[in-house]
Amino acid sequence: MATRALSTAKVEFMATVTRNDARINVRLPSELKQTIVEAASVLGQTVSEFVISTVVSEARQVLQDAQITRLSNRDRDEFLKTLDSIDAKPNAALKAAARRYGKLRA
Repeated sequence: MATRALSTAKVEFMATVTRNDARINVRLPSELKQTIVEAASVLGQTVSEFVISTVVSEARQVLQDAQITRLSNRDRDEFLKTLDSIDAKPNAALKAAARRYGKLRA
């Protein structure tokens, strides 16, 4: 509950700083709308505040999850074993990438 309140505070702050120039229209069954209205009321939010904070929070989570690679235990162990391999040597592409990175950092 505290996390949601903090998230809501961020959205409210952002709403006062940024220009609200976009709109999303959604059609849904009246029963779902009533559920949303009740949930917003429980949190002391308007329906718009509740929908924005909830949808933005979920959207950010989806985007974060999309950037994470999940491995099975077997695949993780194989990956770590390969990284720890004494015989592992960088190939030409990796060496070139390291040089480019070094030039960017200089």
